Amino acid sequence: MRATGRGPSTRFEPAAVTTRARSLGQSPTFVGARIDEEERVTMIRGFRREMVLAVGAAVIVGACSSGGGGASSGTGAGLPNVPQTLIDAAKAEGNLSTIALPHDWCNYGQIIDGFKAKFGIKVNELKPDAGSGDEIEAIKANKDNPGPQAPDVVDVGITFGDPAKTDKLIQAYKVATWDTIDPKLKDPDGYWYGDYYSILTFETNTSATKSPADWADLLGPDYKNKVALAGDPRASSQAYNAVYAAALANGGSLDNAQPGLDFFKKLNDAGNFVPTIAKPGTIDTGVTPVTIRWAYNALSHKDTAKGNPPIEVVVPKAGRFLGVYAQAISAYAPHPNAAKLWMEYLYSDEGQAGWLKGYCHTTRLDDLKARKVSSDLIAKLPDITGAVYPTSAQAAKAKDLITKQWDTVVGANVK
Repeated sequence: MRATGRGPSTRFEPAAVTTRARSLGQSPTFVGARIDEEERVTMIRGFRREMVLAVGAAVIVGACSSGGGGASSGTGAGLPNVPQTLIDAAKAEGNLSTIALPHDWCNYGQIIDGFKAKFGIKVNELKPDAGSGDEIEAIKANKDNPGPQAPDVVDVGITFGDPAKTDKLIQAYKVATWDTIDPKLKDPDGYWYGDYYSILTFETNTSATKSPADWADLLGPDYKNKVALAGDPRASSQAYNAVYAAALANGGSLDNAQPGLDFFKKLNDAGNFVPTIAKPGTIDTGVTPVTIRWAYNALSHKDTAKGNPPIEVVVPKAGRFLGVYAQAISAYAPHPNAAKLWMEYLYSDEGQAGWLKGYCHTTRLDDLKARKVSSDLIAKLPDITGAVYPTSAQAAKAKDLITKQWDTVVGANVK
């Protein structure tokens, strides 16, 4: 690990997201931030963005720049308001290591290709099918490794953000569009920042079985050995959030995820649960004909399948649950400037359009709508009416319960 890439010289105390769970409409607002947080965001918006740069061929951009979104001197031609010095430093590094970014997840295939074409930086894609927990472990395991197995950046379930900050595994950085990111879905110090969110759905290969309409249907005899998760609930954010959503549909609440574990125990005891991590191939072949996963993954697969096999995507009547993911830069990133440029690309209008093409609601959505940017793509996003989102504390509590009690309560080794 390069000594200059270990993150900021000043540490900040952890700050939790303070959103209050509530029902959400077509264009959700994650509400409930405390007054002092709102005042802080308002004050920040009064300042122009500053970025501290070192000079020279081996320049390393300061790990924490203050947000503001205004034009900077030395702005590069590659992205609006991004200094050319950062672009040059990233190109000098020449490499970026990502992890857990399947090409069909939120349109990451096109996004990665776009980044490579725009900047000529090689992207080393580590473990595309890894879960959020695996990403954090990869940072830990490669603290002293400057080689290609050390991830520069991560895209994890938002509940992984604060613990990673506390453990000093990620470094602070604020992109040029920082002020347009929902303030309640980002760490105020810039250590992590929400990227996109969606609702959980039932994706069904209808050549193998009929589509379920709600959670209770999954317990019926028609779904014997047919229902799967798109990850291991002991490590995958997508999977344990499916358990959380099941709790909401079965007498639980955002404060009580236990009924979700109980539901999956019933599903397993009935012989309906398939302990295989579902992927497009297993869905297509009927190994996991009914899969519970994010709408953007299900809809992307439906587009790719083109009717062979026929895919139906259903939002359940109950347990409508939103899940948010977040970006962060490893505190031990071997290519810190390329990592920062990657973030600038993702949070630019161009990068946002990439996510929108993959049916992902982005955390800059309100700004895009206000400026009428990518309106055609926004119109195609799945309906999330009635969906709820937990506070940071609720989500962390549910994650802890589900990941630790899955083996004891459900007893299915998902792999």
